[in-house]
Parts: sequence; structure tokens; C-alpha cells
Amino acid sequence: MSEHVVDVSWSRGEHEFTYDSYNRDHEWRFDGGVTVPASANPAYLGSPGPVDPEEAFVAALSSCHMLTFLAIAARKRLVVDSYDDHAVGVMAKNEAGRLAITQVTLHPKIVWSGAEPDAETLDRLHHLAHRECFIANSVTTEITVA
Repeated sequence: MSEHVVDVSWSRGEHEFTYDSYNRDHEWRFDGGVTVPASANPAYLGSPGPVDPEEAFVAALSSCHMLTFLAIAARKRLVVDSYDDHAVGVMAKNEAGRLAITQVTLHPKIVWSGAEPDAETLDRLHHLAHRECFIANSVTTEITVA
């Protein structure tokens, strides 16, 4: 078991507090000392520069899948030189009729050192990574690898 702590801070400041006017900007502070500026998505009156929770959710899924994939590849003595993903999350109404990130599609591009695994082996590696990813195991979002 492990515990993961993030401090989230927001302050109204000098802004008026009505739905259309309050500032959505806030900070995420992680235990390693990193502070990330965050806001609501601009579609929900947030600032365009900071990370929004929906983007962070997609990034967490992509990052977890990648880290799990790399661990599996390393254990199988398959050497990865680089791994880049263009992850896309879709917000839509879920089965309960509520807005949710209902689907995330990962588009990993992997560069191997030496022989590249065949398509079947690569699919199996991604399947194992998905099955073992802590974040994927924590959500109901459909996650696919394209």
C-alpha cells in the first residue's frame, strides 16, 4: 500500500465571486516539490495556459501506461530507446447521462534498440501494460491503444 498526496490551492483574490467572474486558476503542489499551475478548461471559463484536470487525467493514463509498458519491456529484455504518445481523451455523456472522460486513445510511437517485436508481441505488451497500470485499474474510462 502507498499513499499519494497533492496539495491543491485556490484563492479568490480580488475577483468578484459570481459564476461568470471568479478566477479558476489554482496550483497543484506535489510532494517532490513541483508546483503546477492549473485552471478549468477554457470551455468552462478557465485560463488557456495552465493544465486543466481533464488534460491531467489523460496525461496520468498515458504516463502510467508508458511506465508500465517500459517495466514489462525491460523485464523481457526488450530495449526501448524512446516512447512518445499522443493521447486523446474524449469528454461525452456517460451511461448515467453525466459528462465524463469516457474514452482515452493512446497513440504510442516506440523506437526499439535492436530487433523490433512483431505485432502480436507488441499487442501483448500493451495488453499487459493496460492490465497492470494502476491508473487504468482505477477508472471506468475506455482506454485503447491505436
